[in-house]
Amino acid sequence: MRILLAAALLAGSASLAISPAAAQTIPAPILTTPEARDVWTHAEPQVARVTHVALDLDVDFASKTLYGSAVLDILAAPGATQVVLDVNDMDISAVTDASGKALKWTLGAKDTASADIGSALTVALAGANRITITYRSKPGATALQWLPPEMTFGKKKPFLFSQGQAILNRSWVPTQDSPGIRQTWEATLRVPGDMVAVMSAEKLSGDKGEALPDGRRQFRFRMDKPVPPYLIAFAVGDLRFKPLGPRSGVWTEAPMLDKAAKEFVDVEKMIDAASKLYGPYRWGRYDMLVLPPAFPYGGMENPMLTFLTPTIVTGDRSNTDVVAQELAHSWSGNLVTNATWSDSWLNEGFTTYFENRIMESLYGKEQAATYADLDWDVMQREIAAAGGQTGAATRLNGEPGAGEVDYTKGSNFLRMIEYTVGRAKWDAYLTSYFDRHAFQPQTTAGFLADLRERLLKGQPELELKLQLDRWAYGAGLPGNAVRVHSATLAKVDTRLAAFNAGGPASAVQPTGWTTQEWLRFLNGIDRQQTPARLKELDETLGLSASGNAYIQSAWFELAIANHYDPAVPYLRGYLSRIGRGLLVYPLYKGLMKQGDWGQPKARDFFAEARPTYHPSTAAGIERIVAGQE
Repeated sequence: MRILLAAALLAGSASLAISPAAAQTIPAPILTTPEARDVWTHAEPQVARVTHVALDLDVDFASKTLYGSAVLDILAAPGATQVVLDVNDMDISAVTDASGKALKWTLGAKDTASADIGSALTVALAGANRITITYRSKPGATALQWLPPEMTFGKKKPFLFSQGQAILNRSWVPTQDSPGIRQTWEATLRVPGDMVAVMSAEKLSGDKGEALPDGRRQFRFRMDKPVPPYLIAFAVGDLRFKPLGPRSGVWTEAPMLDKAAKEFVDVEKMIDAASKLYGPYRWGRYDMLVLPPAFPYGGMENPMLTFLTPTIVTGDRSNTDVVAQELAHSWSGNLVTNATWSDSWLNEGFTTYFENRIMESLYGKEQAATYADLDWDVMQREIAAAGGQTGAATRLNGEPGAGEVDYTKGSNFLRMIEYTVGRAKWDAYLTSYFDRHAFQPQTTAGFLADLRERLLKGQPELELKLQLDRWAYGAGLPGNAVRVHSATLAKVDTRLAAFNAGGPASAVQPTGWTTQEWLRFLNGIDRQQTPARLKELDETLGLSASGNAYIQSAWFELAIANHYDPAVPYLRGYLSRIGRGLLVYPLYKGLMKQGDWGQPKARDFFAEARPTYHPSTAAGIERIVAGQE
């Protein structure tokens, strides 16, 4: 029985019907159908796979390295002689079995297809089902950003955080770094005595950790639910905590704490709304960590501790959809995960749809319509930029890393199903889907098969109406896509039309506008403008000096397109202050399109700002300024 179970978990061709309770103790199956093959891992999980990781690490700010050990539990198929792991630019000093006996290991050449894929670490098992790897990360580890005090809110102590998605954790955790190889984990971190460590897991040593004889502090954590390895995350800094409710709270530095707590006051209501929609929240706590501005994303859905950019803390709660997005990942992504990054829409598209439903539950249909209407605009721009109706990059199931198409086209796919079959049937199906596939990987083919079996139930007319394969595998946007119109944005459109027709900027009167209204207006302004018109806009609406990072980014795009020099000093400061890719990538791309006016600026600004960016953001901008994107 034990051998048969191991074989099933190593090489399941489809998701198994495992109860949610059992799924937390039994390793998730490895999908072996062709579409489940992960081209971004060296691992051979159908032969031997990691089921548990135990980290024991020292955090050394002086050398900008982590050092210590990782103990891996291995589930191997009968006759397996080795396990293959993913590592990237890591110093490995020893590999042993549970008794301390040295095991033979080899480190392969670094993959040339992508710098992030790294190398294969092959370990001869010699009968071992537990191995210990002693190692040290490199100062340039791609998942880690070491911030000097001046780049923090407090300006007194350094800061460190990790960002693992999609395949960056292999630069500090030697494991099988693929979303389809779910693992439980635990960790012990030793940090300077005046700092606090937090992780995406249950705290075992309290908020302040345990004092050590050498003056440092030790923090222990445990994640007893199998998760994809990109969700192992941590941060170390001068952190404070403020509770928001019985299940939630916010971590950040002291100067940001009260602002963040005020911004996220509705998080308990969000948890309730999400649970009412699609089943119980299974992760215990939902805390949030507001990071310094160098954080490269809006949010990262690390279980039990969502990482958030400070750019969403705007004082009016108009960007809490980002919190709803990351909370929704507790179901789509963390609970049911894309088996490979070619199917990332199963995370992001589901989550964007789910986020909109949470916002509707809390704030009403009109506010949800505002977000959906803006998403439609983004989708149209992204599809056009990716080749339009025939562009290969507009497919949901395609090359890894399709970007915003995964979010917007993916969510519209699900909205179309809801509108076609009815909300009641759709919600019942989704609740069942998350429950039946909890703590397991999924593929596009697996989702479509499940949908046909559980929802369509052999109805050919409904199949024809939905166009499932066209949505999942085809380019462009199918004709049955659903556009949601916002009355709020329609009012903005009226003022926008008047401005584009030559009306004065003073007539715009944006007092009380949310970020979403600002974005509709700024993104809708005709792209060709005179210097006088831009000056009128800037001085009347205070755009260059705005305290809202979203507004500034949208304004700078327009300013760049028209070589508006008065905005350049503000742009330079912005690019050195903001590290969120969504807000800075378009600005560098815009500069590179402006020939002799913009390209030198792009290179100069990047050279100046590069130390402030996360390694993944810096790599993306480097490709832009090199003319590769």
